[in-house]
Amino acid sequence: MKHIEEPARTIPVMAETGVLVIGGGPAGLAAALASARTGVDTMLVERYGCFGGVITQCMVGTIAWYRSNAATVDAGGIGVEFEQRAKEMGASLTQFLYEILDTEVFKYIADRMVQEAGIVSVLHCPTVSVIMEGTTIKGVITESKSGRQAILARRIIDATGDADIAYHAGVPYHQDPKNKLEESSVNFGCSGVDLEKFLNYTLSNPRSIADWGLTSGQKEKDEFSTYLVEPFNKAKEAGEIPENLRMESFWGSFTDAGEIPSLNAIHMSNIDPTDVWDLTRAEMNGRQQVMWAVAALKKYAPGFEKARLRTTGASLGIRESRKIIGACDLTEHDVLNEARFEDSIGIFPEFLDGNGIAIMPSTGRYFHVPYGIILPRGVENLLVAGRCVAGDKVSHAATRQMMCCTVTGQGAGVAAAISIKDNVTCRQVNISRVQNALQKQNVRIA
Repeated sequence: MKHIEEPARTIPVMAETGVLVIGGGPAGLAAALASARTGVDTMLVERYGCFGGVITQCMVGTIAWYRSNAATVDAGGIGVEFEQRAKEMGASLTQFLYEILDTEVFKYIADRMVQEAGIVSVLHCPTVSVIMEGTTIKGVITESKSGRQAILARRIIDATGDADIAYHAGVPYHQDPKNKLEESSVNFGCSGVDLEKFLNYTLSNPRSIADWGLTSGQKEKDEFSTYLVEPFNKAKEAGEIPENLRMESFWGSFTDAGEIPSLNAIHMSNIDPTDVWDLTRAEMNGRQQVMWAVAALKKYAPGFEKARLRTTGASLGIRESRKIIGACDLTEHDVLNEARFEDSIGIFPEFLDGNGIAIMPSTGRYFHVPYGIILPRGVENLLVAGRCVAGDKVSHAATRQMMCCTVTGQGAGVAAAISIKDNVTCRQVNISRVQNALQKQNVRIA
């Protein structure tokens, strides 16, 4: 590979803050809100034009779709608040025991919550590097329409999903080869659906979570799913969709206007989410597959005869990439055996979806989320939240879930703020003080 020498230059400082959160998805939003509500100056930086991450960029409004049984024990905190705020604004649909967010309106809801908390926010602002002083992170470098600028902060939270900040800071991490990573998706929505006809078709061909083909138990065989595969199989048999593609859809909601806002049908393997060439290929191939999927639905799914493509996701849905090596790593045994930790920053139901396993939390079982999985090795005053926290393949099937991302995000935000107030590093923070502050923010700790 050729290289060039970039001349040294002076970079203006855009801002200085107490806690700086990079990434405005479920984890980053929760982190910034939690930090600001703990009483520390907080800044939230997002590379796209709206907050919400997978909710708004990928149109996935089912933040807590696992909550389909009254026995489910939930985490509380800011993730549940997202649902409550959406419901108050008429921007959600109640299905079973959970709320499906209106992902377009949630862009506005996120804006409101950030503004109400007094968070300094910056959109359209990619972060490209870090500022280090020995092993301590001091800030980041951004590259935007305003040019190359620095942001200095006393604490930084990496909520990028891909552990980009941790990677640039030299944090040890693990990433599987791309043929071992979970698949990437391009979600899409359709309008013009004859809902009565389509819902009758769905109910007359009931599917369960066990039909996904993942390892599951008896309760998953009894759990209804909006799994839809027959139209795509018929299109493959007719030679209209390549046989080697994995195409099967899950849909979350519908509107009176004949819309199904989100269909999760495109599943692409062999994609490295940290490689721009793979990302480009996935975006373009994904849109091609969306066109094949819509054609198959129009031809083979009753009710879709006059449907048309309404939207496609503004970015890829990424399930797995880098995972940091943390002060502790969450394991398969932990999430499947109700692990308890003294440094708990929240709890999450025994819900796993990914890496070959599907478990629904219909028994009231749950595990503690330990502080150690958001605390990276080797770098001071950096915390990590979201799907790139420390853990193995099976635990990732739980921690990557949006509601669990809000748990690690809220824990990171409070811990960062408390460490500033107490003038200690994130590694030295008093976990009891963090837990007390989280409980005041309606987080369940034990």
